[in-house]
Amino acid sequence: MTSSVFFDQLSQQFDKQLPFVAFKKPNQETVKAILQDSNQLHFTQNFEESGFVFSPFKNEDNTVLFPLNKSQTISCLYDNTSVDAKNQLSSTISISAKAKHIQIVEKAISEIENGSFKKVVLSRVESEAFPEANTILLFQKLLSTYKTAMVYCWYHPKVGLWLGATPETLLKVEGNRFLTMSLAGTQQYKNTVDVQWQSKEQEEQQLVTDFIVGSLETSVSSINLGKTETIKAGNLLHLQTKISGLLKPENGLQSVISKLHPTPAVCGLPKEKAKQFILKNEGYNREYYTGFLGEINIKQSKTRNTNRRNVENNAYGSVKTISHLFVNLRCLQIKDNQALIYVGGGITKDSVPENEWEETVAKSKTVKNLL
Repeated sequence: MTSSVFFDQLSQQFDKQLPFVAFKKPNQETVKAILQDSNQLHFTQNFEESGFVFSPFKNEDNTVLFPLNKSQTISCLYDNTSVDAKNQLSSTISISAKAKHIQIVEKAISEIENGSFKKVVLSRVESEAFPEANTILLFQKLLSTYKTAMVYCWYHPKVGLWLGATPETLLKVEGNRFLTMSLAGTQQYKNTVDVQWQSKEQEEQQLVTDFIVGSLETSVSSINLGKTETIKAGNLLHLQTKISGLLKPENGLQSVISKLHPTPAVCGLPKEKAKQFILKNEGYNREYYTGFLGEINIKQSKTRNTNRRNVENNAYGSVKTISHLFVNLRCLQIKDNQALIYVGGGITKDSVPENEWEETVAKSKTVKNLL
């Protein structure tokens, strides 16, 4: 399918107010879309269905499912040259928003010093005027700008309209092999990824890595840690450590997700205490920001033999079940012709409130420049 036909079908689905998700995984050329055939709201019961899930920050709340058996799947190769994504936006941020964020950060630091928790992730939301009619064009801009992220546009008339470009895998499972990552620390990209990291970011990264390894210990038969690297996401840099291995056969997707989500990269440590601090102090509902999204239980066939003439051997190809979930970061919600932009950062005992504020401003500019 050509990209113009693909985006036309997407626009028609949106105009009919029917649920859909369109997405491109990191470093891939193909954009896929799952178009649900009715506006019914489906939830996953146990993550055993096949389809696309969209889950909120609060893990007690329901996870929305677009079931494959009640949807049409379309795809195209995306032409990156079709959209100009270089416009810059000057934006004002209210002084009261800054004061409020700094106050919450200061409160968090004093709680950490008192031993309530080691780390907490605090976020805020900004709004910019944005016409809903430009949603598909914005999605194309995101595709052109973020080659190494999971870029998506998700819509359900009974839930909302969300777009994002997230650099963070929550969990990838292929057969019984799994991959996850710890991601923490942020600094501006200035023409090189060969940068120095402060001890605050390195410690934050280690906390996240240790939590993930500790959480998965009872669910895995083996676990491997990659080396910690600096990765680029848009105009920002982060520290990333890949964690992989084999899951025990008795562990389903749901049990592993429940151990990982919400991760310390979006919540804090210890998880429950940090989460309660967030719910009491942030002063707004995160909804699907810092939740997760992605395909679950997609059957993919792999043939062992690449020689097409040898048809007999092709019959021995394997069918793998693949799930690939991403943390919903670098995202925005479009509501009442406003773009609600969600940004946050990890707070530890070494945090400087003014710097934490500046980090959220840098993250919000990344998205605003596309609007």
